[in-house]
Amino acid sequence: MTFSRLIQGLAVAGLLAFGPHSLHAQNLFKPVARINDTVVTGFEVQQRQSFLKLLNAPGSDYDSALQSLIDDRLRARAVADAGLELTPEGLEEGLEEFAGRANLTKDEFIKALEQSGVDRTTLRDFVSNTLGWRELIRARYLRRVNVTEQDIDRALGNTRGSADGIRVLLSEIIIPAPPRDAARVTALAERISQSTSEGEFSNYARQYSATASRGRGGRMPWTPLENLPPALHPILLALGPGDVSAPLPIPNAVALFQLRGIEETGAPARRYSEIEYAAYYMAGGRSPETLAAAQTLRGQVDVCDDLYGIAQGQPESTLDRETKAPAEIAQDFGIELAKLDLNEVSTALTRNNGQTLVFLMLCDRVAESNSEASREDVQSRLRQDQLQGFANVLMEQLRADARIVVQ
Repeated sequence: MTFSRLIQGLAVAGLLAFGPHSLHAQNLFKPVARINDTVVTGFEVQQRQSFLKLLNAPGSDYDSALQSLIDDRLRARAVADAGLELTPEGLEEGLEEFAGRANLTKDEFIKALEQSGVDRTTLRDFVSNTLGWRELIRARYLRRVNVTEQDIDRALGNTRGSADGIRVLLSEIIIPAPPRDAARVTALAERISQSTSEGEFSNYARQYSATASRGRGGRMPWTPLENLPPALHPILLALGPGDVSAPLPIPNAVALFQLRGIEETGAPARRYSEIEYAAYYMAGGRSPETLAAAQTLRGQVDVCDDLYGIAQGQPESTLDRETKAPAEIAQDFGIELAKLDLNEVSTALTRNNGQTLVFLMLCDRVAESNSEASREDVQSRLRQDQLQGFANVLMEQLRADARIVVQ
């Protein structure tokens, strides 16, 4: 891409970057969210929206941009608390690397951004936060990353010996935990984690779980391990039959799993490079009216594309259609998607502090082609998958522990 073509693209995108949330200039520097002792301003949200649109990156709507800035504040605090500090030289290298993705120098890239109304501090903050978080995850978890030869064999689809795929027989409990109930739910989850029998765990599931499996005492069918979020793999493999996991914080909820069985399948594990899903957000949370509306909607849609017609005329943020690597998917979404066949639906999850029900639909799973992959490439990818899994869990814990007020 030439510099002039990039400038043209950025200029056009800059005209489109400002939505209805950014029309009142006099309020741009007013806080729109408070995160512990820090704030996010309307100007920062506007700048993040513009920046992401210029990059043609997902998440450029107002709500997603605000959430990404909230997460940035949490990451920055975690990095500072760990005593990590990015050097000026490290930041400059990161900026050059980022600009190089557009075949530009750092100065050329900053000039292009500024001509489209994006301040250079927006880029610097974005890159600095990304680099700091990456270093924190490496410092905190790299020694816990363990990729064995068997892991590599399994990823390559090698059917020798212990490279067979693994499936697990689980029982699950997902308890809604809006902020007003967080302390009570945390105490309840700790009590459930001490369950000593399948019967006791199942009774808790029937009483408290929000999943479709509650009527079966939380019992899930045999599930290929590779279908579940990568961050869960070491947790589940550390359990013995009958053991219950520690409570796992996920957005607006807490999850627990009991292992009822584990076995090798005799077939190579199948890995997926991408999972495509749709999330339609319904106001009302888990109210009887919203759950009834979701049940009606379930009968009206056969494939993910049908949701576009349902969402027509509603705000853009009402429907998300995403294609992501498994390790990049939010852990609660990953747990639910693992249970679904193509075009099946889950209504177990909520967002917006429990006020919004998620109508989650699995659109596609894209199998990974390993025929050209070297063992070194696979080892590197598996290491990154494990690190990303640790990062996702830490991020969800930071959100759960933070005081976040969106204004």
